[in-house]
Amino acid sequence: MGAASAGTKPAPAKKAPAKKATAPTAGSATPTSKRASTTKGASTTKGASTTKGASTTKRASAKSPATTKAASAAPTPATSAGPSTTPTAPAPASRKHRPAPKVTSRPSARATSQAGARDAAPRPSTREKVRRDAAARRPHLRVAEPAPLDPTVVREPESSGAPLPDPAELVEALVSALRLGAQAAGVAPEDVERRVAQVLAYLRRRLDGDYEVDDFGFDPHFTEHVFYPMLRPLYRHWFRVEVRGIENIPAEGGALVVSNHSGTVAIDSLMVQLAIHDEHPQRRTMRALGADLVFQTPFVSTIARRSGSTLAASDDAERLFARGELVGVFPEGFKGTGKRFSERYKLQRFGRGGFVAAALSAGVPIVPCSVVGAEEIAPILGTMPTLARVLGVPYAPITPTFPWLGPLGLVPLPSKWIIEFGEPIETAGHEPGAAEDPMLVFDLTDQVRETIQQTLYTLLMHRRSVFF
Repeated sequence: MGAASAGTKPAPAKKAPAKKATAPTAGSATPTSKRASTTKGASTTKGASTTKGASTTKRASAKSPATTKAASAAPTPATSAGPSTTPTAPAPASRKHRPAPKVTSRPSARATSQAGARDAAPRPSTREKVRRDAAARRPHLRVAEPAPLDPTVVREPESSGAPLPDPAELVEALVSALRLGAQAAGVAPEDVERRVAQVLAYLRRRLDGDYEVDDFGFDPHFTEHVFYPMLRPLYRHWFRVEVRGIENIPAEGGALVVSNHSGTVAIDSLMVQLAIHDEHPQRRTMRALGADLVFQTPFVSTIARRSGSTLAASDDAERLFARGELVGVFPEGFKGTGKRFSERYKLQRFGRGGFVAAALSAGVPIVPCSVVGAEEIAPILGTMPTLARVLGVPYAPITPTFPWLGPLGLVPLPSKWIIEFGEPIETAGHEPGAAEDPMLVFDLTDQVRETIQQTLYTLLMHRRSVFF
């Protein structure tokens, strides 16, 4: 009993040093905290965010009130001289703050515009825009005032970075290249130089406006230097035209050339016009009378007017006769060019004889003309009436090459041509009112038609071949 009381009395003496001891910090490890960590409440304190851990901490603090009181009353800094046996409760864990969500994508431009959001950059004010415009101006583009010239100082003209060639040198180089090409093709170089000189002279006159156009639209300068040179390769090398009876064309004064019409495409009128110009000693120009369709077609009407053609009307024919022009007419019209190959070289009706009445009124001779070879350039095997009505043309031909070969089918076949001008039929011996006599007009029309038909039969009998 006395031993027991003696054993219990020193306990207060052990508590005094504990008052001097400093409470362990959160990072220090004491035996008491070590034992507390082994308890179920200490293990639950690791999860301070849960309710179970909080209740366990309360139980731990209730069991050791003296230890908690000593820990709170102990000063912070000093470290105890000996190990403290007083258990200390762990500090309550604070609840972690929930992190703010991070933006991982940006809204699209469409969503921004629909939401009415604007960019962070503010719109510049009007004064700021004026300032930026003034700063963006280029003062070096302003025209500077020229400095006064000193007459005593002679300055050489400044040369640009790229030297400009002399036009004369360019022409010489072009002529040299053309001469080499002509020698390779077997053409005389002198002809090439002559053609180049003609082209340059034509361009100079066109640029200077040194040419004339009559009230019908005829441009002799264009016809001589552009239109006829374009037809000569066909005339000389493709169709190899042979001209007979050119002396029957009057050297001067008005006359009416009446010819047959064939060939699907009216190329025979162009060949007759070129034959008179190139083969006649006076190089006369035939003014052809064309149908309305010729002058309603784009581009074709312009070329026809400039080359001397005009509308097939009695008034125009009389005006041309009064000027002493050579007029050409093709009375068969589209009936002649659109007839089938089985009816080749059979003349169609010559109309009502309007061309004869015009010649009688003017008192000019009528020269019959017969063309052989034009029927074979595009033989018509059939027609397409529906397509012709859709296109608004008199006929749509079917030939051995068209429409089977497409655009290549429009190329004419190289047949051999013969153009013969018959003896003129005089009309000056008739009375002034003879043009009003229908019987006389019909008789002269039949006479011209029969003359051309008989000439065609004669030429066909003497022709060796279609293509040779």
